[in-house]
This record gives sequence, structure tokens and C-alpha cells, in this order.
Amino acid sequence: MTQYPVNMSVTPEVSAHFDEATNTISYIVKDPTSDACAIVDSVMDIDYAAGRITYDHADALIAEIEERGLKLEWIIETHVHADHLSAAPYIQAKLGGKIGVGSKIMVVQDTFGKIFNEGTEFQRDGSQFDKLFEDGDAYKIGNMDAFAIYTPGHTPACMVHVMGNAAFVGDTLFMPDGGSARADFPGGDAGTLYDSIQKVLTLPDDMRLFMCHDYGPNGRDIQWETSVGEEKAHNIHVGGGKSKEDFVKFRTERDATLDMPKLIIPSLQVNMRAGAVPKDKDGRPMLKVPVNAL
Repeated sequence: MTQYPVNMSVTPEVSAHFDEATNTISYIVKDPTSDACAIVDSVMDIDYAAGRITYDHADALIAEIEERGLKLEWIIETHVHADHLSAAPYIQAKLGGKIGVGSKIMVVQDTFGKIFNEGTEFQRDGSQFDKLFEDGDAYKIGNMDAFAIYTPGHTPACMVHVMGNAAFVGDTLFMPDGGSARADFPGGDAGTLYDSIQKVLTLPDDMRLFMCHDYGPNGRDIQWETSVGEEKAHNIHVGGGKSKEDFVKFRTERDATLDMPKLIIPSLQVNMRAGAVPKDKDGRPMLKVPVNAL
């Protein structure tokens, strides 16, 4: 396994913003020794039935950064989300910063470029993003070291981003009582997801883990922070030493019962473009609905 540059002595300030419409948690992560910060997994609001896009969630992130006098250096996407739309370009236009995603975005773009019948004008080389992360790539947020861990399985381009003693896991893991994310989207694989989760669980036990989603299972309040140790001991899908064989069987059977996310069609079209809404030949924002393709 790649030797990752873990530094548990650095504790970033993490501000969480929960979006009730999509059960997504977005984060502002501040370097403790400077005014630099990053945003992880932003949300753009959409009324899909009305075809209307708004920016209340993104505006709340922007307002906090401006009120605190912070400098936005990175806008991180842990993966190409299938359940919410990214607000990355909207935020970048207001505050700057580089938009980053895993380098396997090109696999996602190729797969869904075909499903959505995108023309040759749709670039499938990841060029819509400012940075394509490889496994182990390091970067800075002010003075704070950060790095990316490649964690495919939910999608081919999933990455966990570690910033000091905080790791932002995307959909690779849920809270211990939530288990794990589905692995049946095109390019997903339950066995690969299990291996990726095990990679994350080799981080120090007291590494803080921050979820991208929480659904309040069994009626509990929404939560988004746990630890490697808690996941290893109590995660209902992989904790306590559950085997890969058992995980794959459970995950495959469960995924076969799940409906597609309500926003998968707009989300994929927008997120594979780094948050940009596609346009028709006349330059008007327009989404496609592929029939019997997902």
C-alpha cells in the first residue's frame, strides 16, 4: 500500500453544512495556522420538476467564508456525485480556488458521455477541472498538508481527502450505523469498494472521518463525524472484521433492491462537467433524459 503522509498533530477547523433536500454534508475546512480554507462537496440547489437551479446552499458557504475573512484555495469533489449537483464553478466565480477531483474522472466522463449521447464537443479528458488527483498526491491548504487516497468501488473516481487529522470520505463510508454506499452504478464494484474501505481503515484509529451523506437511520438525529476506530469496531457492513465475501454478497443483494437516486440524471450531467450545466446548440442550459439507459 502507498505510504501516505499522515500528520495527526494538525487539527483543521471543520464547519459542516447539511443540505436537507439531498442529505448531503458540505464542509469548509480551515488551516489552523492561516486564513486558507477548502470546500469539500458543495451543493447546487435544483427544483428538478420545475427545471430551476438556485444557489442558497452555496451562498451560505460563501457567506461564512467572507464573514470569517478566509481565503478559499481548493474546491474538492470527492467523486462525481449521483444524488446532488456541485456548485463548484459558482463558488469559484465568487471566491476563486482550484476545483479538484480524482483522475479517474475520465473513466466516468467516457462512460456517461455515451449514456447521455454527448457529442465530440464534450471533452472527456478531465480538462473541466483544475486538478486531477492521483493516489497519494499531496497538496497544501495554506500551511496545512493534505493528500488524496484513491478509493474506487462506489464510482471509479472516488477519493478520500485527508487534511491533518481529518479525512473526508465521500461515499466510501457512512456513519457506523449507516454502513456503506451502493456499488451498482456503472463502473462501481462491491469487491473494489470493500478493498477501498479497508485502505481507509488502515489510517490511525483516532483519525476523524467526515461523511458526505447521512440519512438518520432508525430515526436518530443527522450525524457526520466519526473515527476510524469507531468504523472498524461498529460499522454494520464492514466492522468487526467482516469478510470481503460476506460484504460483496450483502452489498450486491441490497443494491438490487435500491431505486435510482432522484437526481441522478441532472447530477451526472452537471458533475462530470465540474458543476457546469450543459447547454444546447443555441447556448441555453439544457439537460437530457436518457431512456432505459441507467
